[in-house]
Amino acid sequence: MAKPNTVILVENIPIRFYTEKEEDFISLTDIAKKFNERTDQVILNWLRTRNTVEFLGAWEMLYNQDFNSLNFEGIRNQTGSAAFVLTVTDWVETTGAIGIRAKAGRYGGTFAHKDIAFEFLSYLSPTFKLYVFREFQRLKNEEAAQTKELQGWNLKRALSKVNYLIHTDAVKERLIPPRVAGTKTEGLYYASEADLLNLAMFGMTAKEWRINNPEAKGNIRDNASAEQLLVLANLENLNAEFIRQGFDKEQRLERLNEIAIYQMQLLVSVPGVKELGAGN
Repeated sequence: MAKPNTVILVENIPIRFYTEKEEDFISLTDIAKKFNERTDQVILNWLRTRNTVEFLGAWEMLYNQDFNSLNFEGIRNQTGSAAFVLTVTDWVETTGAIGIRAKAGRYGGTFAHKDIAFEFLSYLSPTFKLYVFREFQRLKNEEAAQTKELQGWNLKRALSKVNYLIHTDAVKERLIPPRVAGTKTEGLYYASEADLLNLAMFGMTAKEWRINNPEAKGNIRDNASAEQLLVLANLENLNAEFIRQGFDKEQRLERLNEIAIYQMQLLVSVPGVKELGAGN
């Protein structure tokens, strides 16, 4: 499924592109506006050259196993004649091409795979091509960085959930009286220990956080940073061990808070640790 159009602005020209199956398709129509308002004619002029037809054919044979090479040869043989005209629709319908396509509608136009779009830019202006490539690459780098950060956050969240099981097992084993086990009251013990960790890590309970952040989505841990989740995972393991060692609640809170402060300071102050934590 294709992602919605994204727009980059190059020399005050908005250029749309979208991603489909991890491949980027850039608007040739938007690019052509830089040079002439009659964008269809600009694209037609490019399509009718022999170099363009040969490039499109080579691209399709490399990436499209269903490309009709026989029909492609027929089109290539016509290039160079004064009467030769090739539209995007004709090219796609005749050869089964997938690298370039015409989209109908208000927000439509001619879109092409980025390889083909940059070839189109080479035909129009090598200089403008460099500007477009630079802006396109900048945006893709930002997307990659965001994806890396999100993956790191998700991993820390998953780690936190695994350690939560270790933590709740210790609570069940050492803190919940047998008479309470299996009753509704049992949940109060888990909630109390969860908030003990919240106090140690965030300085507030889940309820207090919700009051202070009424518009936020999710809970206090859903809105935590990757670094906070990493520390929280450590605290859950440590609290489980402190419970088994018989420390009372006040002792555990004081010790866990000290550890949380120390570990967060370490993550913030040591060069490269934050990036390493987000990428693992």
